[in-house]
Amino acid sequence: MPNFIDRRLNPKDKSLSNRQRFLRRARVELKRVINEKISTEKITDVDAGHAISLPVSGTSEPSFAPDRATGRREYVLPGNREFVLGDRLPKPGAGGGAGAGKGGAADLELEDDFRFVLSREEVLDLFFEDLELPDMVKSSLKEAIAFKPRRAGFTTAGAPTNINVGRSMRNSFGRRIALRRPKQADLDAIADEITLLEAEAKPSPASLERLAELRRELEVLQRRRKLVAYIDPVDIRFNRFEPMPVPNANAVMFCLMDVSGSMGEREKDLAKRFFVLLHLFLKRRYERIDIVFIRHTHQAHEVDEETFFHSTQSGGTVVSTALEEMRRIIEDRYPSRDWNIYAAQASDGDNLTGDSENCVNLLNNELMKLCQYYAYVEILDERESAIFRSTDNGTSLWRSYRLVGTNWRNFQMTRIAKPGDIYPVFHQLFAKQPKTAKSG
Repeated sequence: MPNFIDRRLNPKDKSLSNRQRFLRRARVELKRVINEKISTEKITDVDAGHAISLPVSGTSEPSFAPDRATGRREYVLPGNREFVLGDRLPKPGAGGGAGAGKGGAADLELEDDFRFVLSREEVLDLFFEDLELPDMVKSSLKEAIAFKPRRAGFTTAGAPTNINVGRSMRNSFGRRIALRRPKQADLDAIADEITLLEAEAKPSPASLERLAELRRELEVLQRRRKLVAYIDPVDIRFNRFEPMPVPNANAVMFCLMDVSGSMGEREKDLAKRFFVLLHLFLKRRYERIDIVFIRHTHQAHEVDEETFFHSTQSGGTVVSTALEEMRRIIEDRYPSRDWNIYAAQASDGDNLTGDSENCVNLLNNELMKLCQYYAYVEILDERESAIFRSTDNGTSLWRSYRLVGTNWRNFQMTRIAKPGDIYPVFHQLFAKQPKTAKSG
């Protein structure tokens, strides 16, 4: 059985196989370091490469070395003035030899600092290793890339249904001109002249000679016309199609946020961080993602991103208006048969008395059956976060949404109070669920 050795090199003579082998061996340590860096850096820094430091103990490879405590060896010591042939040299003890004493600790510290640069894709692979989108039930979400045919010129072979008549006839016309194929009109003219000469009662010798010449010419032209076909296989051209990869699915992400006076800059900043991180994760699964921003007070409007996060607006809080606006946009632009719909809602929990029931009805009866996933994040005051997290109490909107969560597995809700809560919430919302056997 033949053995193949891949000796291709990356730029700067770095072996790709060696790099991948190192990533597999140090994956646990690399993942730990990446998670620590992401927890302390900005969310926007996730989508970039990172230079990380690893201890030498995590990068060492097995090697063979002679045992310094046993055996017999011969050394060549140039410039020796102390020993002569036959002298026995004491073996160095623990801590002895070169590098011991002054400067030894510093050298050891330098060896422990190993820097390794991870690309953006490698960083994201490590960060999303234990995450997965929940309940992906649509067949269009398979990992296999879908293709659709696209016109790509012409070819000399293909199915009869793909024959391009115009291009084939153009080639035939040019070939007939180049090979001087006789026209039917020329043959008909010669045949008419032969008919006239044959109709003479007493043809003269000149007429007989002309008749014989015309017959020879007609025979040559007919033979040439048969040899040069009107349309030849070499003229045929077929429409050529090449497979063009298309996104395996389209996704739209709805961002809903309360912008009433109770939502300050701290709350908006937390909501933005969650939206950004959710969008970053969806980019790993979809090639095309549309984002729809819906902000609401007592009225809801679709706005651009700048207005969504930074423009101020006064008024009360009616959450159901945002859900109605989302339903309207889905009906107009994003039919669920063509789009995978995700929604992320951020609020401080305030809502008009009695409107929470309207929100539950809209979600249960209309929106949840259209959505792949719906995440609700309630932003708490830092001073009250411990109290609310330890109990099931909360705002009327939170209690109403708990009823939706019991009916729909693709509805998740949680509470956050500070930026440090965002990453655990993200893992909680999208953690892989253990596989269970389906009952037949």
